[in-house]
Amino acid sequence: MVKRSLTFLLPLILVSAVIAAPARAADTELPAYLKDRGRGQPTSMFGTYIRGGELLVYPFFEYYYDNDLEYTPDELGYGLDVDYRGKYRASEGLVFLAYGINDWLAVEIEAAYIDASLETAPGDTTGAPDRIEESGTGDVEGQIRARLKRETETRPELFAYFEAVSPQQEDKVLIGTPDWELKLGFGVARGFSWGTMTLRLAGEYTFEEDKAEFGEYAVEYLNRISPSWRLYLGIEGNQDEVEMIPEAQWHIRQDRIIVKLNSAFGVTSKATDWAPEVGVVFAFGGPPQP
Repeated sequence: MVKRSLTFLLPLILVSAVIAAPARAADTELPAYLKDRGRGQPTSMFGTYIRGGELLVYPFFEYYYDNDLEYTPDELGYGLDVDYRGKYRASEGLVFLAYGINDWLAVEIEAAYIDASLETAPGDTTGAPDRIEESGTGDVEGQIRARLKRETETRPELFAYFEAVSPQQEDKVLIGTPDWELKLGFGVARGFSWGTMTLRLAGEYTFEEDKAEFGEYAVEYLNRISPSWRLYLGIEGNQDEVEMIPEAQWHIRQDRIIVKLNSAFGVTSKATDWAPEVGVVFAFGGPPQP
């Protein structure tokens, strides 16, 4: 599974590296409150920002390890709506693209290929197989992101985002998205001498369940500790699934290439136990980097 996902990512990384734009002069007039993130607006990728006229290409790989995934046999097609816990493993190759239309509006798209397996609980007597394996395209999603208020010396930055996830693999129980899923969120960011804090909150609507509910929420910290390194720490949740996510970013060639290494750790029992991620962001166009 891992080999197939890496094979999926390697050509994209090589092509992007070959055509990467040359580094340009840094902006030395950056206000102190923007020292961690620069002048860009936040994307949906942790600690990653985009400016007007800039294109981001981010191929990455993620692995999921969970020994107590909650499932019901009904979700697997075996009729009983009772909670069990199973062992879940998955490897996923993804490509993320973002474009800054101007300094306050950006669009994103993300697509994935995933290999996943679930070992059902020993006490599950519903007739579900001991092991289920599926592979194929994963979620395909897009976002529109808008900066509502730019940060100044006296006020934080405000932003909003709208996300749509399209139906994929409707007949598959582990990797399928049976119907459209929509999300609307808002956030606030503020830079300090000791780092930048971001808070965000979203609501979700799923067409399959015809239900709107409180969605994801996060508290994020970012600190640019040197010209080449940024450190990120986030607490992200959705309902009763909460994760802690530390990330290290290595910025190369005036931020035109960014190596990202992070790992999510489940804080609550319903969150994935461990989900490491590695990838490389390539930035094209836009004004000179800070």
